[in-house]
Amino acid sequence: MKIKKILLTLVAAAAACTASAQMPVITLTDMDGNKVQTDTLGTHGQPVIIDFFATWCKPCNRELTAISEVYDEWKEETGVRLVAVSIDQAQNIHKVKPLVDENGWEYDVLLDPNSDLKRALGIQMIPYVLIIDGKGEIVYRHSGYTEGAELELLEKLRELKAAREE
Repeated sequence: MKIKKILLTLVAAAAACTASAQMPVITLTDMDGNKVQTDTLGTHGQPVIIDFFATWCKPCNRELTAISEVYDEWKEETGVRLVAVSIDQAQNIHKVKPLVDENGWEYDVLLDPNSDLKRALGIQMIPYVLIIDGKGEIVYRHSGYTEGAELELLEKLRELKAAREE
């Protein structure tokens, strides 16, 4: 069991260290039915966190709730925007908006009912977080959630901000 845990940690670390790549071009919809091109999410000069979740995923919900508690401060400090991407299948899509409203998440929420974006990015498990820099490059990846993991996200955002200011 200990070896399995070490291997999972190594896999997660390797994924976090992958070279930057562009977002794939996939069309998703927001909760109002509007179409959104994924390759435009991080091209406005500010970083974007993309957090893949599902309504049934308890760690996903804990992560989005933990970030929600500090999101306003993060936006003010780093200019970040968070986009939560639901991978709930079509028959469960109706559960997304009530979950978002119940938790008071003030994120943009996109729907990926066929897992097109998840598959294009090679994501195997959720929660899964990407940080996209202001040029649209994926600069950070992280899989899974443990309490306090959001602090690592904040550090990455601060590094991006420092690099922009240089």
